[in-house]
Amino acid sequence: MARNLEQLQAQYNSAAPGAKRGMMGGGPGRAQSAKGKPKDTGKTIGRLLSYLKHYKGHIIVSLICMLFSTLTSLCGSYLLAPIVNKLTLAVNPAATIKMSATEKVADGIIRSVMGARTETMDYIVAAITVLVCIYSVGIITSYVQARTMLRMTQGVMERLRNDLFEKLQKLPLRYFDAKPTGEIMSRFTNDIDNIESMVNNSLTSIFSGSITLIGTLIFMVTTNWMLTLITVAFVPIFAWGGATIGKLSRKYYGSQQAALGALNGYIEETVTGQNVIKVFNHEDECEEEFGELNGDMRGKQFKATFWGGVMGPIMGNTSQISYAVTVGIGGVFMVNGLLTPGGLSVFAQYSRQFSMPINQISQQMATIFSALAGAERVFEVMDTEPETPDAVDADPMPDMKGYVVLDNVSFGYIPGKTVLKNISLYAKPGQKIAFVGSTGAGKTTVTNLLNRFYDIDEGSITIDGVDVKNIKRDVLRKNIAMVLQDTHLFTGTVMENIRYGRLDATDEEVIQAAKTASAHSFIMRLADGYQTVIEGDGGNLSQGQRQLLNIARAAITKAPILVLDEATSSVDTRTERHIEIGLSKLMEDRTTFVIAHRLSTVRNSNAIMVLEHGEIIERGDHDDLLAQKGRYYELYTGLTELA
Repeated sequence: MARNLEQLQAQYNSAAPGAKRGMMGGGPGRAQSAKGKPKDTGKTIGRLLSYLKHYKGHIIVSLICMLFSTLTSLCGSYLLAPIVNKLTLAVNPAATIKMSATEKVADGIIRSVMGARTETMDYIVAAITVLVCIYSVGIITSYVQARTMLRMTQGVMERLRNDLFEKLQKLPLRYFDAKPTGEIMSRFTNDIDNIESMVNNSLTSIFSGSITLIGTLIFMVTTNWMLTLITVAFVPIFAWGGATIGKLSRKYYGSQQAALGALNGYIEETVTGQNVIKVFNHEDECEEEFGELNGDMRGKQFKATFWGGVMGPIMGNTSQISYAVTVGIGGVFMVNGLLTPGGLSVFAQYSRQFSMPINQISQQMATIFSALAGAERVFEVMDTEPETPDAVDADPMPDMKGYVVLDNVSFGYIPGKTVLKNISLYAKPGQKIAFVGSTGAGKTTVTNLLNRFYDIDEGSITIDGVDVKNIKRDVLRKNIAMVLQDTHLFTGTVMENIRYGRLDATDEEVIQAAKTASAHSFIMRLADGYQTVIEGDGGNLSQGQRQLLNIARAAITKAPILVLDEATSSVDTRTERHIEIGLSKLMEDRTTFVIAHRLSTVRNSNAIMVLEHGEIIERGDHDDLLAQKGRYYELYTGLTELA
């Protein structure tokens, strides 16, 4: 039965560590954040602006260029006044025109260029010459400003992406277990792109618009202060409309970004889980579930886009009303001799220029609100608690041997729900310790604690007598090689993927590791051997071949501790025997922990731990446990009968 939207949201929000991951994965569960309303817009803006402090020079150059560009535009517009006055006198020589002080200055500039000539056409040519010079300066400064802002924007985005990626590397595994991969990817794509658009376009519009607004106001006052008051009287209307619509926009853009993250998370799960979907004929249900999430996204996106887009037209029509009122009253002033024809034409131009920055800024509000919603999601990741830092006096363990002791270890992924209860064991170099038991008994959890992917609640884990909490994490994990049931290969050559286990390994060591893992023969059958490029997590290889490469990656390490979590579950029995021969060499002088459902692979273990419900209920070697005729005996004989 298809799940409705509320059930899907509940699934995302209620998933807890220890539950199944999402729809398709395994391990601790996922949780989806769907916070719709920005929590602290002012703080978010402040944090975004803090990234600009590294580009003070770029900002200064941009502001200077914006200032010159605005001045050239204003001055160019003001030259229209003496031109209109001159043409008015040419048509009606008897007319009386009383120019203002600023009009006289503009007239003087034009006359200084035309020299001794007195013809009207000479005056027009001189005015055009001045305008070309002024606007040329504007073009140059606009070009410099655009390039400078673009450099600054890309620099800011580079720092932001680096900071986000760096923080992801410091987050505990618990975070990735609780978040869908697509939702995390959405922070790097949609959210960062929205921020980039705001920094590159909206900030420029705000800075440029503010300068234009102030400059226009000054020129308007010098032209006619009474008309200026009439124009400014409309500003409260602009402010009230912008604030009202902006409040709604912020709300819906936050919801839109959260819905987009949920949608991306679902897409990622269904794409990576296509084999499961097709095997269980779940296509129709997936389409229905996607349709519900997509419909939710459509509704929220409609509201966000509508309220973000409606601001521009409302502000534009309000500015048209302001323009009509201003020009109408200005015409009355001109008839009564309070304003020259040129002054009226210039003031009408300034009236439009005065409202234009307000319109531009209002039109950018949609981008700004979307970016702020995305920025909050990005900063939410950055504010997530990282892994507990290493102790100040953490032991670098330069020569780890591999003596491992678990003493009364208890652990739960969530408070109040214990997964492991009083686990105690001892292992030394050269020993092979196996964990067997039912699914969910806690076998993999033991190895996760050994690596400090999670910290234990009670008890202690020591290596060579040192508590793992007092060992540097990078040193601890460098000394533990793992082969997991879930394989993962990176984009690159086969040799690079094997060398990932130890970057300073030579080609000969890589080949020897592949032979140890029984991977050499199939690698040599590939198109380019060890130089064959692997893409899409090894999609062109079989599951067994991918696992062999993972085993080779572990074989190349010099780690004294080896963890094999269902390492041979994806290979056939014949290949498994070859791998066991290689692994027996690999396990010499190493402390090895093996998790396996195939009990035939653990028969030669020094000690076998039988776990049930998070407790070790039996321990001993293969023969001892069979003699006890307990849980291990049941598992082993059951497997034998099936075989």
